[in-house]
Amino acid sequence: MIRTLPQQRGYATLFKLYIALFYVFLFAPLVVTCVLAFNDSNFPALPWHGFSLDWFFSDGPERIGLFHDRSNMQSLWVSSQTAFWVSLFSVIVGTAGSFLFEHEEFPGKRGLWFLALTPLVIPGVILGISILLTANSLGIYFEDTFGIDIPLFRPGFWLVVLGQFSFITTFVLLVVSARLRKFDRSLEEAALNLGATRLEVIRYITLPYLRPALIGSGAVAFLMSFENFNTTLFLVGSETTLPINLYLQVRDGSTPIINAVSFLLIITTSTFAVINLLLKKKENA
Repeated sequence: MIRTLPQQRGYATLFKLYIALFYVFLFAPLVVTCVLAFNDSNFPALPWHGFSLDWFFSDGPERIGLFHDRSNMQSLWVSSQTAFWVSLFSVIVGTAGSFLFEHEEFPGKRGLWFLALTPLVIPGVILGISILLTANSLGIYFEDTFGIDIPLFRPGFWLVVLGQFSFITTFVLLVVSARLRKFDRSLEEAALNLGATRLEVIRYITLPYLRPALIGSGAVAFLMSFENFNTTLFLVGSETTLPINLYLQVRDGSTPIINAVSFLLIITTSTFAVINLLLKKKENA
């Protein structure tokens, strides 16, 4: 429909109602979760018993706030470490892969490209189970054959990093490749003709051009790793990540401290998203 044409009142009303319901559906659960983080109640649900900051700052004995809860703070630290290493490895390997597929020609390139995208369409549960079974099989083989116990093959921190890295790298590969596809390669040829080495061309010309894609994909990779649950559930050891720890708390009976954790995560990720948008806007100006 052309917007400049007169609209029927019924259509306009339904259109506004649809918009309102759509955003209520998106944000109402988040708003309720954030509000209940300040509820003066021992249960993470309504009714409202008054405003309280106990679930953030209380140090007991009746209530333990988030900043004094050792289990949640430890899992927050584990998730941050995991996300850091996953995003770092994903950006490095994904960028190298984008150079391979966009700048090089070799037999079977098209087939290998689609094969590289496969982890994105495999369910996380299947990916987690597959990596766990493979790691267990390798661990048993090395122990029985060579008498070597390799900790990497046991559920734990680095197996979680490996499991998340296996599919998040594909996302980085897609983003960086899309940016690299638009790059004017005559700039590289001009630099090479002027005496620059291949590494100098990549360092001073190509990588600065890719910087927005590298920062953006790295930030999204960090968030994808931080909130990952289904793959991590099969690979985690005694050091649980924050999503796994929250799941265990909800399963065993939780307090509003999970609302406090959710509130802080929503505020933090929203802040990073706004900063990212402002930086992009400044760069495009």
